[in-house]
Amino acid sequence: MSRLLFLAVIAAVVYWLLKSYRTKLPKDEDTSGQAEDMVRCVHCGVHLPIHESILAGGNYYCSVEHRRVHIDKPE
Repeated sequence: MSRLLFLAVIAAVVYWLLKSYRTKLPKDEDTSGQAEDMVRCVHCGVHLPIHESILAGGNYYCSVEHRRVHIDKPE
């Protein structure tokens, strides 16, 4: 009976230590819930975050290659 009580106390202490350690860890800024604007590549239609896109002539592109192909394409 005393072993069971001893193990229960040890488990509670370990749980408390892990819980207090987790609260002291710095929060990751990417999981803050902030939404980011998405844009669509004019050439292929893929959606990507605005900070990863390439803006040229008022249009957004997913890569330099797609920007080059779309701008060089005769209409």
